[in-house]
Amino acid sequence: QVQLVESGGGLVQPGGSLGLSCVASGNNLSIYVMGWYRQAPGKQRQLVATITSGGSTNCADSVRGRFTISRDNAKNTVYLTLNSLKPEDTAVYYCNARYVPLGRNYWGQGTQVTVSA
Repeated sequence: QVQLVESGGGLVQPGGSLGLSCVASGNNLSIYVMGWYRQAPGKQRQLVATITSGGSTNCADSVRGRFTISRDNAKNTVYLTLNSLKPEDTAVYYCNARYVPLGRNYWGQGTQVTVSA
C-alpha cells in the first residue's frame, strides 16, 4: 500500500507560477513511476507528467516547456513546478504512483490549482 499526500495548490494569476509537492509513504517506493495528472470540471483526468526512479520524464504536449516534474527519492517526494500558467491549466491536480508489473496504482486526494485574474 502507498499513501500519497499533495500540497501546494492555490489561486494564481495568468503567467504566474506554482509548486506542487507529493509525499509518498509505503514500501519499495523506488519501483513506482510517479506522476501528476489533472482533471478539470466536466473533463476526464489527463496525464500531466511522469518520472521514473531513475529520473526519466514524460509530459503532455500542453505543458511541455512550462511544467517540470522532479523527484527526490531520499525524501519520497515528487514535485511539479508550474510556470507560465494559463486559465486552461485550472484543475484538480492528482499525484499518482504506478507499478504496472503488479497492477499497483495509487492516487492522492488532489490539490486545486486555479488560474484566474
